[in-house]
Amino acid sequence: MLSGTLLAKALQELVHITDAELLLTAHTGEVIADFSADLAQYLPNTQEFMQSSADNMIIDSVFFNKVFDEDRPRYALLTRGLHAEAISRIAVSELQNMLAVSHEKSDRNQFIQDVLLGNLQPSDIQLSARRMKIREEAERVVFLTETDIHTTDVAFRTLKALYSTAGSGTFLSVVDPAHIAITVEIDARSSVGFIEKTARTLADMLNMEAMIAVRIAYGTPKSSLLQLSQSYKEAQLAMQVGTIFTPDKYIFSYGSLGIGRLIYQLPPSLCELFMKETFDHDVFDELDEETMQLIRQFFSNNLNISETARQLYLHRNTLVYRMEKLEKTCGLDIRKFDDAMTFRIAMMVHDYLQHIEHTEKHL
Repeated sequence: MLSGTLLAKALQELVHITDAELLLTAHTGEVIADFSADLAQYLPNTQEFMQSSADNMIIDSVFFNKVFDEDRPRYALLTRGLHAEAISRIAVSELQNMLAVSHEKSDRNQFIQDVLLGNLQPSDIQLSARRMKIREEAERVVFLTETDIHTTDVAFRTLKALYSTAGSGTFLSVVDPAHIAITVEIDARSSVGFIEKTARTLADMLNMEAMIAVRIAYGTPKSSLLQLSQSYKEAQLAMQVGTIFTPDKYIFSYGSLGIGRLIYQLPPSLCELFMKETFDHDVFDELDEETMQLIRQFFSNNLNISETARQLYLHRNTLVYRMEKLEKTCGLDIRKFDDAMTFRIAMMVHDYLQHIEHTEKHL
C-alpha cells in the first residue's frame, strides 16, 4: 500500500496551487494529512460518511469524497474553499491514480520475483511481461543481499528509497527473511568492473546509511527474462560458496568463485576421503588461529617469505622456524608449490566439511 507520506505530499502541492483546505483520513478514522484550520471538527461526520453507501456529500460547504483503492473506499477527503467541488474531484482523481500506479509497481515486483524463483512457464513470462510493459530482451543482473533477519525490513526500505527514482529497470524482491534480490537493468556494454562497483555501492550504502552488516553476491548478466532465474541461482551459489571459503569478504561474484565452486559440488564422503589420504590425523585441530593467520598471509603473498615476515612483523628466520614446525605437524612443506597447493585445498575442504557439520546441527 502507498505510504500516507506520499499521499500527504500530493495534497500539499494541490493546497499550494489552489489555496483550498484539505483533510484526508483513512477508513479507520486516522488522519493522514490535515491542511486546514478546523476541518478536524468534521471527523465524526467522516466516520458516518465512510459507513454510508454515498460516494460524496456536503456539510456546511465542506465537500466529502470517498477515495477508492481497488474498488474499496480506503480514504475520506474533506475539501473547503473557492471551487471546492472541482478541487475535490481533481484531488480524488490524483490520489486514486497514485494508488493504482502503486499496485501496478507492486505487481511488477511480484512478477520479477516469480521469474527469479522459477514459478512461471516461459509462455506466462512472455504474456505477463507484455501486459506490464516490461522489456523481455534487456541486459540484467541479479544482486542478492544477505542481512540479519531482524534488519531485512530496514534494508528493504533503504534500497527502495535508493531506487525509487531509478525508473522501471530495477526491481526489489524479498525472497526470504534474510535475503533481498535486486534485479538491475544494465547497459549491454557494462564491464565486470562496473557490476562489481555497483555491488560495493550497495554494500557501502547499507553499511553507512542504514548501519546494517550485509553480504552481497551477484550472478552473470543475462539478456532476457527467460534467463533471469539463472542469474539469481548464480548469485545464490556465489553467496553460499563465498561465505564458506572467504568469510572475511562481503562481496561475492559468481564469475570469480574459483576452486571453491568445485569443492562445494563434491560429495562430503569424497572430501572426507581426501582429508584422510592427505593427513594421518586431524591437523586443523592442532593449529591455533595465529598459525592459520600466518599461513593465509603466506598464501596471499604468493609464497613470499620475506614479504610475509615483513607484514607480520616477524624476523625471517622466525617465520622459517614456524613453517618447519608446521611441516612436522602436517607433513607438508608449504614453501614448496605442490605442498602449498595441497594444503590450500585441504583448508578449503576442511572449511566445507565444518560448514556441513554446522548446518546439520541446526536442522
